[in-house]
Amino acid sequence: MSSAEPPPIELESLTKYYGDVRGVEDLTFAVDRGEIFGFLGPNGAGKSTAIRVLLGLSKPTDGTASLLGRDVTDRTELRDAKRRLGYLPSDVTFYDRVTGAAVLDHFARLRGDERRGDLLERFPVPLDRNVKAYSSGNRQKLAIVAAFMHEPEVAIMDEPTSGLDPLVQNEFYELLEERRDAGRTSFFSSHILSEVRRVCDRVGIIRNGRLIELDTVENILAEGGTVVTVRLAEEPPAAALEFAGVVRIDRRDGTYQIVLSHEFDALIDRLDEYTVLDLEVREASIEDVFMHFYGTPADGDRGPAANGVDTAP
Repeated sequence: MSSAEPPPIELESLTKYYGDVRGVEDLTFAVDRGEIFGFLGPNGAGKSTAIRVLLGLSKPTDGTASLLGRDVTDRTELRDAKRRLGYLPSDVTFYDRVTGAAVLDHFARLRGDERRGDLLERFPVPLDRNVKAYSSGNRQKLAIVAAFMHEPEVAIMDEPTSGLDPLVQNEFYELLEERRDAGRTSFFSSHILSEVRRVCDRVGIIRNGRLIELDTVENILAEGGTVVTVRLAEEPPAAALEFAGVVRIDRRDGTYQIVLSHEFDALIDRLDEYTVLDLEVREASIEDVFMHFYGTPADGDRGPAANGVDTAP
């Protein structure tokens, strides 16, 4: 991307409150052209709020957001950006009393459908049947075809693989990778960690409406350290096994799971005080990293939305 070309998605100090309740606060990041960007967090963390603001469905309380260099609060600019945008919502809703073909015809008139045939081969649905009779999986596949058949420059997706079986999920991941190879941008929220690791170039991790991490998946995993599971004959309190390199300790029925940052000598010294019955060491997974960010409240998270409930309509 040239220095003169604006990022496809850019947030600057974006804040959205619903009365006294925080939706998102001070979000600042940009998504690069040709990137698959994962917006990661549990349900209620604020992911959908940020997406609603990006789509012009909700007005920010403060800060700015832009799509393809267009201000999302300017209706004319947003309309221009949406011609090159694909959107896949988390809760797909269509008119029930029309056929799948009629749904696609409608979106084709609005934005084009040069990839309709190809996508229907990959995500087949009963086009001549009313949408009311569709399973949740077929509704999601119809939404995928509708969102991507005009070959959008930017795609925004909220939990895009909801309701899809594993084979269709893999087909969808391949579609995202093809888009990346073609220089098209994909932004999606998720709490499914395996898909984030599979396809994302970078991730932003959001907690209680605030961005708490922004990095490549590889770097985040590299910083995750090592997970040690140890079973002891004694049952000391978890605090007794803590030392400077420990990120987190969980204790259950005499077994301790210790997440640490490669401080093996200190671990051996600490375990020397006890009788070790079993010991397993492995690299941290993205699930472990996720728990590192969400396992305990962070300083400053106690606020109106500290319970993580997203009150967006």
